[in-house]
Amino acid sequence: MSRKPLAVPGEVFLEDLLAGIPHASAVLDEGARIVAVNPLLEVLTGYRRDSAIGVYAEFILRSNLPNGRGQLFQRVLDSGEPVSMDGDIIDRSRMRVPVRFTLSALRLRRNSQAVGILVVLEDISQLQAKAKSTLFGDWTTDIIGHSKKMQDVFNVMPLMAHTDASILITGETGTGKDKIAEAIHRNSARGKFQFVKINCGALPPELLESELFGHVKGAFTGAVRDKPGMFKLADKGTIFLTEIGDMPLPLQVKLLSVLDDRSYFRVGGETKERVDVRVIAATHRSLREQVDRGAFREDLFYRLNVLQIHLPPLRERDGDIRFLLDHFLGDYAERLGKERQTFSAEALELLLAYSYPGNIRELRNIVEYCVNVCGKSLIDREDLPRYLFAREVGVGQRAPAPPAPLAAGREPREPKGEPGEGENWRTVEREMILDALRDARGNRSKAAQQLGLGRSTLWRKMRQLNLA
Repeated sequence: MSRKPLAVPGEVFLEDLLAGIPHASAVLDEGARIVAVNPLLEVLTGYRRDSAIGVYAEFILRSNLPNGRGQLFQRVLDSGEPVSMDGDIIDRSRMRVPVRFTLSALRLRRNSQAVGILVVLEDISQLQAKAKSTLFGDWTTDIIGHSKKMQDVFNVMPLMAHTDASILITGETGTGKDKIAEAIHRNSARGKFQFVKINCGALPPELLESELFGHVKGAFTGAVRDKPGMFKLADKGTIFLTEIGDMPLPLQVKLLSVLDDRSYFRVGGETKERVDVRVIAATHRSLREQVDRGAFREDLFYRLNVLQIHLPPLRERDGDIRFLLDHFLGDYAERLGKERQTFSAEALELLLAYSYPGNIRELRNIVEYCVNVCGKSLIDREDLPRYLFAREVGVGQRAPAPPAPLAAGREPREPKGEPGEGENWRTVEREMILDALRDARGNRSKAAQQLGLGRSTLWRKMRQLNLA
């Protein structure tokens, strides 16, 4: 059978073009009929070339894409913008195969007229299976990472799930310490019991003691009934103490006693409460430095640090940023019932170069913002949050004008004067926090979320910058 030439960019044979693509691929004409396929597509779909040529693509590439009456194909032809999304196809044997679809318009060089569509289907079934096996078959924890540093973390997690020793998880804010702790609990022998989480830095000392250990009626003003406390609620399960470095010294003594004796007194109580609880602690601080400063008990540090996991910041996880961007794009599109969007080359370049001081939490918030604000299929630079551009500014550089409003329907403010030679990061950070607080109308929780910070972290920065 003769090979069909393609008029882009000259007399090129389609089969030769497709042979160089390492995934199942096909070329469609303007009417979305198949004019060429490569052998990998024959293997993936189960349809031989002779039976696919000339057939409308939807009859061969039977998928769950939002492509009723060829609307997706037509959009690619009309706009010229590529589309990439994950979905499934049903092969000739009626088996479901998860694939990543990429559709690109083929245009004439002389007049940019669309003459067809290049369809590339990447089989992602092995990638999904690998991701699930990495999480011990439990994908619900949303731990995503394929970099070497994250693989090292995943490799030790099963070992930690099969022991009752205390664990200390360290890492910057937003790196997913709570997800790691919950995954270890869920895959341990205690997984059928409670996983109780409490932030040691979010409550004043007297309230924190009551939350952890409970109190008896009348122990203090407002104690109108007995309260069991988080340790009691976590009996036979796991208690996760996040920001353990913020725990006051008097409570550290009581926690050490619980770890040693598995018993404690409730506030105002006279009877010992016995519990069987595994303790997992987490902190973004260096506990060793706090021990040296006398802010953390050395004996408690060693008691908690029997096993340790350090989560690397996102900027050190090679390749994971792109994978996370794709994951959250699909996740938020599904939640909002929207068609999956993609980032333009310029927006993607900026996002991949950004340092993400708020780590995964910040990246997730950025994607959620873009999905909510951008009404197009392609998320461009101007659709990104404004503060990303403020953080691009260095000493002696001029800041680009803010590209977009911070919320849908809100008019952007006039840009302020650019930082001069004498200004530093502290000045830029102060302005960013003030902008976020103004946008959130003084609501610190919303401002912290916009900045990709925890509320306690924002409060600490505000005090450092004399804003509180």
